Amino acid sequence: MTAALRTIQMHEPDAESADSRWTSLYPIGGAAALIMLVLMPIGAIPFIIAQRPDTVSGWFALLQSNRLLGLALLDLPNLGVNIISILFYLALYAALRRTNESLMAIATTLGIVAAALYVTTNPACALLSLNDQYAVATTEAQRAILLAAGQTTLTIYQSSTAFNVSYIFGAVATLLISAVMLRSRSRVFGKGAAYIGLLASVITLGLFVPVIGLYISIFSLLFYALWLGLVTRGLFQIRHGTLSEAADRS
Repeated sequence: MTAALRTIQMHEPDAESADSRWTSLYPIGGAAALIMLVLMPIGAIPFIIAQRPDTVSGWFALLQSNRLLGLALLDLPNLGVNIISILFYLALYAALRRTNESLMAIATTLGIVAAALYVTTNPACALLSLNDQYAVATTEAQRAILLAAGQTTLTIYQSSTAFNVSYIFGAVATLLISAVMLRSRSRVFGKGAAYIGLLASVITLGLFVPVIGLYISIFSLLFYALWLGLVTRGLFQIRHGTLSEAADRS
C-alpha cells in the first residue's frame, strides 16, 4: 500500500511544478500590456483634437485627405488593443487563478469574447477598402452603391448588439479581475491596482450615458492606463512561474 502511494506521488506534479508551466506567459502578458499602453493614447488623442464625420461621404473625404487620422478615428488602434489583450487576459488568469479560479475563468472568457466581438465590428479596414473603391469609381451608380455599403458598415459599428456586448464584457472582465486582485494575499499587484481597476471598469460604462458618453469613455482611459501600468509591473515581477501566493496556500 505504501509503495503504491509513493508511486502515485511520484507521478503527481506538485504546485510548484505546475506553476512552472506558466512561466513564459507572464512576460508575454506584460509585453502585451505595454503595447496596449502605447496604442491607447494613439487611439484617444484623435478624438480630442478632431471631430468624426457625420456622413459616409465625409469619412471618404477624410480618408482621402488624411488616411492616418481617418483610421485613428475609426478606432484602428483600439482594434490592435483588443487583439493583443487576449495574451494579457491569459497571463492574468495564470497569475491570479490560485486566488479564485472560477472568477478568473469567467473574466478571461469575457475578455477574450469581448476582443473577438470587437474585431468583427470594427469598421476601419472595411471602410478603408470601400473608400479606395470609391476614389476610382467612374459612375454615380457605383458611388451610390459604395456609399450605401459604407453606411451599412458604420451602422453595424455604431449601433450593433455585438459592439455593445463587447464593450460591456470588457468592462466586466476588468471588474472581476480587479475584484480577484483585491482578495489576493499576494503583493505583486497590490490593492491600489485593484481599486483603480474597479474604478476604471465602472467609469468605462459611462459610454452609454446620452450625449456625453463618449467623453466619459475617453476619461476612463486615464484610469485604465494606470491600471495597466501597475498590472504590467506586477507581471514582469513574477520570476519563477509562481505569484508568491504561498500565503494563499497556507
